Amino acid sequence: MRRLNLAQNHFHGDLPQELGILHDLETLQLSYNSIQGQVPPSLSNCTRLVSVSLHGNRLQGELPSELSSLHNLQLLDLGENRLTGRIPLNIGSLVNLKHLILKFNNMTGEIPTEIGRLENLNELSLGYNQFSGTLPTSLGNLSALTFLSIPANKLEGSIPPLQSLLSLNVLELAQNKLEGTIPSFLGNLSSLKYLDFQENALVGQIPESLGSLGLLTTLSLSTNNLSGLIPDVLGNLQALTGLYIDTNKLEGFFPLSLLNLSSLEILNIQFNNLTGSFPSDVGSKFPNLKQFLVADNQFRGTLPSSLCNATMLQWIQTASNFLSGTIPRCLGARQKNLSIVWLEANQFEATNNVDWEFLTSLTNSSKMKVLDVGTNKLQGVLPNSIANLSTQLEYLVMSYNNIAGIITEGIGNLVNLKELIMNHNILKGVIPASLSKLKNLNKLSLSNNALSGPIPVTFGNLTRLTILLLSTNAITGAIPSSLSNCPLEVLDLSHNNLSGPTPKELFSITTLSRFMYLAHNSLSGSFPIEVGNLKNLGELDFSSNIISGVIPTSIGECESLERLNISGNLLQGTIPLSLGNLKGLLMLDLSYNNLSGTIPEILGSLRGLSSLNLSFNNFQGGVPTDGVFQNSAAILITGNDGLCGGIPQLKLRPCSNHTNKKPSWKLIIAVFTSSAFLLVALVFALCKFHQKNGKIKADLQIAVISDKYMRVSYAELSHATNGFSSENLIGAGSFGSVYKGRIGDSGNHMVVAIKVLNLIQRGASQSFVAECETLQCVRHRNLVRILTVCSSIDSLGREFKAIVYEFLPNGNLDQRLHQCIIEDGEQKTLDLLARLCIAIDVASSLDYLHQHRPTPIIHCDLKPSNILLDKDMVARVGDFGLARFLHQETDKSSGWASMRGSIGYAAPEYGLGNEVSTHGDVYSYGILLLEMFSGKRPTDSEFGEAIGLRKLGFPVQRRHRWTAHRSVML
Repeated sequence: MRRLNLAQNHFHGDLPQELGILHDLETLQLSYNSIQGQVPPSLSNCTRLVSVSLHGNRLQGELPSELSSLHNLQLLDLGENRLTGRIPLNIGSLVNLKHLILKFNNMTGEIPTEIGRLENLNELSLGYNQFSGTLPTSLGNLSALTFLSIPANKLEGSIPPLQSLLSLNVLELAQNKLEGTIPSFLGNLSSLKYLDFQENALVGQIPESLGSLGLLTTLSLSTNNLSGLIPDVLGNLQALTGLYIDTNKLEGFFPLSLLNLSSLEILNIQFNNLTGSFPSDVGSKFPNLKQFLVADNQFRGTLPSSLCNATMLQWIQTASNFLSGTIPRCLGARQKNLSIVWLEANQFEATNNVDWEFLTSLTNSSKMKVLDVGTNKLQGVLPNSIANLSTQLEYLVMSYNNIAGIITEGIGNLVNLKELIMNHNILKGVIPASLSKLKNLNKLSLSNNALSGPIPVTFGNLTRLTILLLSTNAITGAIPSSLSNCPLEVLDLSHNNLSGPTPKELFSITTLSRFMYLAHNSLSGSFPIEVGNLKNLGELDFSSNIISGVIPTSIGECESLERLNISGNLLQGTIPLSLGNLKGLLMLDLSYNNLSGTIPEILGSLRGLSSLNLSFNNFQGGVPTDGVFQNSAAILITGNDGLCGGIPQLKLRPCSNHTNKKPSWKLIIAVFTSSAFLLVALVFALCKFHQKNGKIKADLQIAVISDKYMRVSYAELSHATNGFSSENLIGAGSFGSVYKGRIGDSGNHMVVAIKVLNLIQRGASQSFVAECETLQCVRHRNLVRILTVCSSIDSLGREFKAIVYEFLPNGNLDQRLHQCIIEDGEQKTLDLLARLCIAIDVASSLDYLHQHRPTPIIHCDLKPSNILLDKDMVARVGDFGLARFLHQETDKSSGWASMRGSIGYAAPEYGLGNEVSTHGDVYSYGILLLEMFSGKRPTDSEFGEAIGLRKLGFPVQRRHRWTAHRSVML
């Protein structure tokens, strides 16, 4: 047999070793099957093999070094498999090899220098692996090479000398870590048609020599650190169809020479520092233009109407510039394929019907998916022609203008809309009931207008709606209970004229996670006890209504709550002790009600609580002195005449110890004696019952810890913390409390931090396992070090789990950023250098977890309170209770699998149920940086739906949404 071709079938299983007995075999073609196992070394016996193609299977293991004996081999294609390991060093023995294709595998190590001995090689494709190190200079010996593609690896260093590769058509080194400048010798590679260096760390200017590449069709230098001007000589590239030089630091004007590129289809120069205006005939000079991407520069002037002549235009993106004038009235008239029009954040104007004719013109673009004209200076009445836009439209953004008039009922024609954003205008009239026809609607934002009338009951039909923002209007009537049919994550109905009781069905929306704002309305009735269903909710604001009755104890079941504001109502009764269960609470406002009784001591145990307003109620008795009550600037208690005591800074009267009636000591002694006897008996029985099972369970779990960790018992931990006393409590989180303790005898003790898991809390046991699995296999100067663990039973026979860490004396970053810390009589704050050092420390820890572990580890909960500071102010990342190994399978039924970080810091895609990834940690790190250098939390009340901390720092971040949809939209 000379040829075996079974490609594109459904074969599975391993490749048989018996293939090695086919000594006359010349061609082996088994691509695109489901073959598993390893590449059999016995193939080396088929010495006449000329072509081996196993592309698109599920092969694993390493590439056998025995294949180097196939001296007649010309094609070796193992792309799109699951191969690992290195390229064999003896690969250079395949002297007749013309095509080496190993792309889309998991191969590692350096690219061997020996590959430069393959003098007949035409194609080298190694992209999308994990190769590291530098590109070997021996690649310059492959003078027959026409195709060199090694994108998406971890290659470093500079671009090697390749000036001898005069036959090269394709040079693709994108998505690596290459540094240095773009070499000028590239201009001598006159056969080049495709040059892609995007997403590296290249610096310097674009070399003038590139203007000599007359055959070049694609030039991609995006996402580097290139600077200087766009060379005029790029106008010589007559064959160029795609120019990608976005996301750099390029300066200067739009080069007129680019108008010579009549074949150009894609012009992407966005995210630079370019200035000036566009040539008036820019559209006429690019008759084949499909994408005109110039966003996030400093361009001024008008948007040329000549762009209407680019009849093949699909995507125009001019956002975040200083463009002014009117939007061309002809836009879209002859551009049937126009699908994205993104003109946000400029100074475009519209004052009359003529200026708005661009909207009518765009109705001719039947493939339109995105229209964004938000944050401009559009005025006048919203035309009814908006209802005639393409039914393929998915995103319609017109926010932050001065648009008047009503929203036509015809808006319901846009049946594929996913986001309708028209907030911050002066629209009036009722909310169209026809919006309920938009079955795919995910986000509806009509806030800050002058809308009136009720919320349509039919909104309950929007079964994909996750964000509903209707605040600051004049909406009346009751909140429709049908909203419970929507899988809402965000609900803001504040600052309206809503009335009636809050429907209890609203509190069955268990998907609510970010916030629910119902403040500044006229809602009445009692506080629904169903509020306890909102276990994932981060913020609840019921302030300035006429809610009466008591605060339900079920509020303590909102375990994710960070901000609670129910001020300005008619609430009575006492503060429920269940509020002490809200361990993550940061802000609590109960002011301007009729609450009475004493202030519960348990509020002082909420270590994260940094803002507490209890003013203008009827509280009496002593003010606690723990926790938030230690900081007079963090609490407001004005208007409660019956309060006394507290810290001296509050200047309250002392509390009296006098009582009018003395208790019966005989009764006290009798009750105490009886209770003590019963308690001892109960403890004895429980210990007997649990002793055996508890010891077995503790032994099994403690056995997973290596002998290198010291052993510690429950009794030792209890002694070290004075019985886990509140005086030793230094923090509390979702899954447990952290105590400061001393382990060892008085002459040789060690100060440690002891995290005691609250095993009643859902997910706590999984958190314990996750933290143990993570911390016992990592070691880095910027990670909190685990000393040991304890899995045992406590004095009452209950299951007990704890993790012991090194104690870091300078607290956490959240305290340093947002609390007043006094040391040696002086207020201590973090200066700029200290913040930079901490930022670098955190980045080093993430780099280690993501890049330097056999399996990347994802932290999943990076935020300031999880970053601890040692005695030298070196940052250590801790709390790995939600950490995951990349591609780790989790038991979703446990509930723990769905926990993916804290509100404000977790990546948005986690809220949509997407799998965790290293990108999520990077997002959290970005939010962390913004908080460090702005001093603002991402959950601060000043950030509404219009702007968040992320958008404050990166106002152009929304470009990634369009980039993510690029392939779908085009």
